[in-house]
Amino acid sequence: MRAPFMKNIPIALIYSRLLIGFAIILLSIFQTAYYPALAITLLSVGLLTDVFDGIIARRLNISSEKLRRLDSSIDQVFFISVVVATYIQCPDFFKDNLVKLIVLLAFEASTYLVSYLKFKREIATHSIGAKIWTLILFATLVEVMAHCQSVVLFELCLWVGLATRLEILAIVFTLKKWTNDVPTIYHAVKLRKGKEIKRNKLFNG
Repeated sequence: MRAPFMKNIPIALIYSRLLIGFAIILLSIFQTAYYPALAITLLSVGLLTDVFDGIIARRLNISSEKLRRLDSSIDQVFFISVVVATYIQCPDFFKDNLVKLIVLLAFEASTYLVSYLKFKREIATHSIGAKIWTLILFATLVEVMAHCQSVVLFELCLWVGLATRLEILAIVFTLKKWTNDVPTIYHAVKLRKGKEIKRNKLFNG
């Protein structure tokens, strides 16, 4: 029998990203020495908490709709915090790529807007494409933090981001009712037809 405190580990990992995100902002505001190294380390820790909160929750059999929604919402706050901190350090990068960033942010916002309009809930699809994009976004942020510039990785991040946002929109439009953890548009179509879908025990559910 697992100790009761074990069930709090996934929640603690999720909320830890709030602290990590705010810590990165503070480091940036105060122009801390060795900021790139510290920020990249904290960003990496944040990404690891994002990976393991769901895995641990599923292993403990406590993964729930509420937990998955919380995970998605805090992920947004975490990455927004990192972006804000990076902007403080590297404003020229953002100015040089302003139009592209606005387009990407507009697509990201549209996924939440459509989900709220249709289901009165935020998205929590945790699609495979979105997970891949998160890794690319992570790599791009690391490069910008370290050098205040990114060309190839940023372009890859932009286009993969747009493609995965389009898939999420397609998933939301396809689903008849709000559902968390929908790996791909193919799975959304199956759900719409009333069929069960298989989810990866390690990464979905």
